[in-house]
Amino acid sequence: MTFPLSLQNKRVAVFGGSSGIGLAVAAQAKAQGSTLTLVSRNPDRLGEAQRQIGGAETVALDIRRERAVAEFFAGRAAFDHVVVSAAELTVGALRKQSLAEAREAVESKFWGAVNVAHAANIAADGSLTLVSGMLGCRPSGNATILSAVNAALDTLARALATEMAPIRVNCISPGRIDSPWWDYLSPQDRESLLLRTASALPLKRVGAPVEIAGQIIHAMQNGFMTGSVIQIDGGGSVA
Repeated sequence: MTFPLSLQNKRVAVFGGSSGIGLAVAAQAKAQGSTLTLVSRNPDRLGEAQRQIGGAETVALDIRRERAVAEFFAGRAAFDHVVVSAAELTVGALRKQSLAEAREAVESKFWGAVNVAHAANIAADGSLTLVSGMLGCRPSGNATILSAVNAALDTLARALATEMAPIRVNCISPGRIDSPWWDYLSPQDRESLLLRTASALPLKRVGAPVEIAGQIIHAMQNGFMTGSVIQIDGGGSVA
């Protein structure tokens, strides 16, 4: 076995691959010779992502829909690597949200990952990589449900690593990233938020999707890595 494991001609599916971290993963895997399938709810963003990375299969589906996810995998040969970075949710204090919004967050980020893990057809020497977030180890009352979901994803990855072995399962836990995820904010509010975060971090900056994607690629290529939760947060968890 050669190290790191080659991604040349490997079949890679990225859920949430139309923007942000997922798109950055797809671009890096493509650069290493992988055959890409990008999965997202938004057909328009999928088309743009396909153009940006120079070609990929695209599939529009809602990761919250168990049957749609199962049908996606049932119609395809085993993937070598599957990445789940998809999430559509509203962030806020629990008591200031509706319970419907809270449930939607859990359905999207947690149950979406569960739906993929339940149905995924992955080669025995392949991998499944989830994406959680720093709030899982450093929870905030300004994002209560997201904090709980991220912690659950960390535990899910560890448990799946034993259940799905020898398939490798890991979870990458990013800190605050400058990505399209913040597009719901006004430009001024977004800049203010990212500047406040940067000032509190040892590195004095927020992260970029390409930096998180690099660690996800490493998780694919490291054949001795499973059951790991890797924090990439600019020092936020210790600041």
